[in-house]
Amino acid sequence: MENIKENLDFIIPMMEGIAGQFGENCEVVLHDHSQGLESSIIAIINGHVTGRKKGDPSSNLGLEVLRGTDVNGDRHNYFTQTRDGKTLRSTSVYFRNSSNKVIGALCINLDISDILQAEKMLNKMAGRPDSAPARPEDVNEVFVKDVNELLDYLIAECTTLISVPVNNMTRQDKLDAIKFFDDKGVFLIKKSGEKICEFLNISKYTLYAYLGEIRGDTPPGEGENSGG
Repeated sequence: MENIKENLDFIIPMMEGIAGQFGENCEVVLHDHSQGLESSIIAIINGHVTGRKKGDPSSNLGLEVLRGTDVNGDRHNYFTQTRDGKTLRSTSVYFRNSSNKVIGALCINLDISDILQAEKMLNKMAGRPDSAPARPEDVNEVFVKDVNELLDYLIAECTTLISVPVNNMTRQDKLDAIKFFDDKGVFLIKKSGEKICEFLNISKYTLYAYLGEIRGDTPPGEGENSGG
């Protein structure tokens, strides 16, 4: 497959079939990464499940796949939770062209919150101990309506990971933070560098110097200015 839009006659009926099979609690999403990560959703059915619509951005998992941090990409039957507390059983399949470059994705998000609640009630009625369902995999995926929400989420995640206030961060702490953002695919988002510079209180010059060092493009410290 070389182009997502050229295959819509095949993909859209498949999406409608999946949504029809599993009902209104099943969200089916088509991403076209040629549209840009900031507005990659070109088709969505039952968007109320995650509150998204056509024109909304990719999730954090999509960024990692495009960055190459997640080399396998496809994920089947994993569990995640929305910000409003819904439990989703999800599958994400990525489309690649003849050069093995990711060009889009088809994602299925089934809201199983009611099923889990019913299971809990039935266990009580049957006198069985309350137990959580067996889960093949729990994945931290965040669904957002605006790419700035995704950046804010990843900045908060980085803050927790580094565990040092920005004002007290050493050079190595900032390198670790930038590596985290790079691995998460943050710099694939347009103008994300400005927000990361503001967060870390560094100049764009320093950001690119640190990125070059992390990626092995420049020796440690080379090209860095004292403005940090």
